[in-house]
Amino acid sequence: MSLTCTAQQRRVAVTFDDLPGTNAATMNADEVLALNTKLVSTLKAENIPIIGFVNEVQLYFPGQVDERIHALDLWSEAGFDLGNHTYSHVSLNHVSLEDWEINVLRGETVTRMLVEQHHRKLMYFRYPYLDMGEDLATRRKAETFLAEHGYRIAPVTLDAWDWYFAQVYADARSRKDTAEEQRVVQSWLAHSAAMFDYYEKKAHTLFGHEPAEVLLAHDTWLEAEHFSDLAALLRKRGYQFVSLDQALEDQAYASPDSYVSDVGLTSIDHWAIERGMPDPPDAKPQIDKWVQDRYNAIAAVKKLP
Repeated sequence: MSLTCTAQQRRVAVTFDDLPGTNAATMNADEVLALNTKLVSTLKAENIPIIGFVNEVQLYFPGQVDERIHALDLWSEAGFDLGNHTYSHVSLNHVSLEDWEINVLRGETVTRMLVEQHHRKLMYFRYPYLDMGEDLATRRKAETFLAEHGYRIAPVTLDAWDWYFAQVYADARSRKDTAEEQRVVQSWLAHSAAMFDYYEKKAHTLFGHEPAEVLLAHDTWLEAEHFSDLAALLRKRGYQFVSLDQALEDQAYASPDSYVSDVGLTSIDHWAIERGMPDPPDAKPQIDKWVQDRYNAIAAVKKLP
């Protein structure tokens, strides 16, 4: 555990991407509802602020629309916020700005309705893949577009690639291989601890203290069944859970950021590059090789998101 920050100082906002399910395209409505019922229940039990970012394309399946919208509405009913993650999880680096803007607006139809029904406000947007445009001019135009439509960009500072582990976990779960499920969980938690330590130290090097963090998680069975383990890990590291609004009050988020690349990275990575302090590609903790091998084997026989 990193000792650069006390329990009173460490804060983290928890965010989830890809609602109503990272693998929702390969699930039926009952499965989507079961996943979100379990995940929302797990999150409610932690009694912490949550915001989930929606890809509305996952709602529009023939004969399943109402059930999938209900699965999404569970988040609002639980008091959690919702945000826009584009309609179809499209990367700004790989489509025109015009097409991306259309995708953003198309992605708020149901989400805005649900948010307003619960007397809340749709105000946050997260870039899919953390891709912000292939050049600075495009990035700035996209930022202006989002601001004009009432959005604030949701950054990420803690990213342990839970989606990657989640695919291996889902495969083990589908085979009822509980031993491998637990092996995945332990590898994921160990990797998360290593990544948190990496980002905490990097942030302290950049700012002389640790800013409020923003954790990236995903709507998966791994999180639904084991987010409580991740929350315990964060608490052990001295974190207090705050809303995204509260986290972004930290002055670190006003730091200059002109990063552009075809590789989506966290804000901490952006700030390091901005200050001429980039790390080599192999500086970050690596995922266990056996997990990589299992992921690659799964990807070889099925299309993964």
